[in-house]
Amino acid sequence: MADIHVEEFYKDAAVALAQLYSAFPRRVNLFVEDIAGPDEPDEFGLHSKRHMACFGALLWLAEEGFLRYVDTIRQEAIDQAVLTQEAFTRLSSPAPEALVQELSGPEDPARTSLPPSLQEDLSSHIHLVRTALKSRQSLRIGHAVRATLFAEKSSER
Repeated sequence: MADIHVEEFYKDAAVALAQLYSAFPRRVNLFVEDIAGPDEPDEFGLHSKRHMACFGALLWLAEEGFLRYVDTIRQEAIDQAVLTQEAFTRLSSPAPEALVQELSGPEDPARTSLPPSLQEDLSSHIHLVRTALKSRQSLRIGHAVRATLFAEKSSER
């Protein structure tokens, strides 16, 4: 079983990537509370570890080249964020069929009767990420995010 902070990272990254993909190519603000849930700063104005972990995940996505942004809004949000070309291409691309089968379950007969363009959309990385988020299953979310963020980079070595 993965450490809880890693599972939270996968969920935060999945939500952020899905939000940015839905808005692409517009620049949008990514609010930490929209991703990690409400947070009440303590008496010194410091945020919870959970809030800061989500904020850190957003900054990490930027540092690793998955999103660009103009500025941060304190530690509350990422201002004017947009997916990079690499991230958009990766999210839009079809995932390997084995991964689609693993994360989507047995092949749906209705899916095979769909036009090829729709079948391709249903096998894209962003579709797998969205489906995993809807399932609310940490293992599925983690697998979808790892496949999206790390699979191609590790195969380049």
